[in-house]
This record gives sequence, C-alpha cells and structure tokens, in this order.
Amino acid sequence: MAFALDGARLIDATADRRQTAITIDGRRIAAVGRAEDATPRVDAAEMIVTPGFIDVHTHGGGGFNLHTADPDELAAYARWAPSTGTTAFLAGVVGVPGDIPAAQLQAATAAAGRGGPGAELLGIHMEGPYINGLRRGAHAPAWLRAPSLAEAERILAIAGGWLRLITVAPELPGADAMIRCLVAAGVCVSMGHTDAAYEQARAAIALGVTHVTHCFNAMRPLLHRAPGPLGALVEAPHARGELIADGVHVHPAAVRALIHALGPEHVVVVTDGLPAAGVPEPRFTFGGQPAHVAGGAARLADGSLCGSVLTMDQALRNVVRFAELPLPAAVGMLTLNPARSAGAAQRKGLLRPGYDADLLVFDQDLHLQVTICRGRVAYATEAWRARLGMVGV
Repeated sequence: MAFALDGARLIDATADRRQTAITIDGRRIAAVGRAEDATPRVDAAEMIVTPGFIDVHTHGGGGFNLHTADPDELAAYARWAPSTGTTAFLAGVVGVPGDIPAAQLQAATAAAGRGGPGAELLGIHMEGPYINGLRRGAHAPAWLRAPSLAEAERILAIAGGWLRLITVAPELPGADAMIRCLVAAGVCVSMGHTDAAYEQARAAIALGVTHVTHCFNAMRPLLHRAPGPLGALVEAPHARGELIADGVHVHPAAVRALIHALGPEHVVVVTDGLPAAGVPEPRFTFGGQPAHVAGGAARLADGSLCGSVLTMDQALRNVVRFAELPLPAAVGMLTLNPARSAGAAQRKGLLRPGYDADLLVFDQDLHLQVTICRGRVAYATEAWRARLGMVGV
C-alpha cells in the first residue's frame, strides 16, 4: 500500500528538506514533497527521516555470525539488523585454515539469492585471506593465502556474481593479477591488512583499487617521510576509505583528520561488527577464535582487537559528535558512500523517487524510531507501532 510520512525533516547526502512529505508506494519511494490527498499520512512532524544505513563491513550482530555455512543464520541477522538502522549489508567472510572459505561463500550466495524480510543482503565482502601477515590483526595465520589469478577465478565462480567487495594486500606477490581480474569482473577491490608503502599503494590504485579497509587499522601508518596507504588514498579522488566510528579503533581526533583529508563524500562509516554487537552479555567467536568484550572493545584472548560491538545507529551519533559535521554529510557516510562501494547506488542511499524505500525515522536526538526496508516496516518503537497502525501501515 501507499502511505506518506508527513511534515518530517528529510536528510540525505544531497539535501536537507524541512517540513516535507515522502511517499512510499510498494517497495519504492514514489514522491518527495506534498503527499496526494488520497494517500494515508503518518504524522512525522519533529522527526528526521534519512535513507537506510548500508554496512559494507560487518561480521555479525545480535548473536548472529555472518561467517557461516548456514544461510538461515544470515537470514536471522537480516531480520535483526533493522533494529540498528541497517537496511542493507554485505556479509563479511574471512578465512579458513588451508583453503578458501568456499562453504561460507556458498551460504552467503544462497542467502542473497533467495532474499527475505528485513535488511537486504547485497552480496559478500571477503576480508582476506589475501592479506599481509605483518598486518593480519585478528586474522589467524592459518587463514592467510597467496593471491593468484586462479583463486580469483575460483572465488568468482563460487560467488556467482554476489562478490561485491574484497580486501587484498596489494604488495603481496600475485596481487596485481588478482586485482586486475576482480576489477574486470566488477568487484570493488579494497586495500587493507596491508604493509604497502606509499608507492605500492599508488600502483594498486592505478590498477583499479577504489576502497581502503578500516583506515588506520591493520596498515602501515601515515608518517611524514613514509605516507603509506593513507597518503595514497588522500591523493586518489575516486577512492573511498572506511572508518570504524566506535571511538576505540580510531581516536576522535583522527576521525576528524581523515574526514577533513578525504572529504565526507569519500568516507564510508562501517561497524566491523561482530555477533556480540547489540547483545547484553555476549559470548562469541571470530572465525572460530574465542573472543570477549572489555571496555566497549571486542578482543581475542591475546588482547588483539578483532572487530567491534558498534551498531550503525550509534555510529551516526558518534560521527556527528566526533566530527561536528552537518547532518547531510554525516548521513552520506552511512548511506550513499557505502551504496557506491557495494554497487547499489543506482537504487539505494538517497531519498529520491524510484529509489528503494529504505528509510529511517529518528527523533531530534538521533535515536531510531522506525526502520522501513523496501517499503515494509522492519522495526518500530512501541509508540511508533501504534502511530503506524492508526493508518494501517
């Protein structure tokens, strides 16, 4: 059915419209502006409406693991994720001992192909196993593999068109051929878990790398005589850099520095979330490795950071607070920018007619009230369930 959210402040990466209506008809946004008189209206005065968040780097949340051989677990995560404002995501797949993670790729491919309610699984982010052991972070040594053209072709065959993003250390032998193959197949190739020097990073960008995985973390640092991957990223006008906005992985001052250096239009806010995200007393693993939460950070037994317990709604509040950005710029880093990296910007990330009706309703303090996924209410507070029910939504 068609309905309109009326009188809201509509914010996306391109505009900030006040006291405006947005009309949803089926799975799509039908209109932005005055609602038709015959359209049921939901009073959204004093509310902020944004596009839904797209998390291109997450390993799970709500107790659900995305590195799994069970498509049903991915579907369960998709039903949970809207409670955090996530309306679309990439399934984070990491390594396995002695081979590529074929079972996990097959599960994600199966889940993406069948669809379902909640957040949309747009495809796969394969984080490794083609990463540098010197910058492996929480990735187990047994997972790591040498890049090769043959393995790139094998992964593409297993993923069946659902591989959207892959993290590679471009300085590794064999990486050039792998990058060329993946770029030619339309995959967004990201530089990460890398010890690349500035010159090596520049060469990778020239090959087609357009994304950098969790900037500052698990990479050679930015130094005044050795700029490293971040120095190359700053100079690449078509590339985007991820930022884990939990205040643990990256200091707020460094958050501000990266946003100023790249410009908000080139920053992709991610959670790097783990199954413990959104769980009060979590017990979980990262790729089978026991992990715990201490001081708001997820760590392995040896103390290594292994992802986060951040949720996307908290990430928005954090980045606004850390960087003191205008809301359209902050919202764009969680919506349009990741849509571009996931290959979905033609239908997601903006409040425009014809785009998917993936919408979030916030109060003035940026606390989530409603999540709409492709035109269907996937999450609502008790007060908003009553309000939506009054017009039959």
